[in-house]
Amino acid sequence: MQILLVWLVAAVAAIQTPSVNGGLRRSASVVVRAVIDGDTIDVATIGRVRLLGIDAPEIGYGLDTTAPFAREARERLASFVLRRWVRLEQEGPALDVYGRQLAYVVREDGLFVNAALVREGLARISARRPLVRLDELERAEAEAQSFRRGMWGSAPQIPGTSYTHRSNGGR
Repeated sequence: MQILLVWLVAAVAAIQTPSVNGGLRRSASVVVRAVIDGDTIDVATIGRVRLLGIDAPEIGYGLDTTAPFAREARERLASFVLRRWVRLEQEGPALDVYGRQLAYVVREDGLFVNAALVREGLARISARRPLVRLDELERAEAEAQSFRRGMWGSAPQIPGTSYTHRSNGGR
């Protein structure tokens, strides 16, 4: 009888409603088609999604220089979500100034991707207003800082450019 009760509770919990605790709107499962950078993905049927509440270092395009940890953030985000099913949780305005959906990204196994990136020191909190999941993001950032992970560790090694290297010979 207890097994049946546990199964029934699990089945009811598995049925998702469009809104979850705290006023979040949750999407149906969607597949991630591409990872643009450390905090932006492309999702089937939706398009570009910017991870809500966090900011990863920027990848340089053209003449811009790539920021330290930008490539690591993109690669880690890809390892978390590329070609996987996720759910998007939204609160507040749906779009950012660039027309991207703003959302928390939660994998089907329950991994809160936004916090996982912050916990590894590959993104930082960028919330400009109170967010439902802000406490969880703050705990993740405090852990990254405490253990000096990623951007909270020692300064990254930036290779010098060859044209500024001085030769010891010739004078």
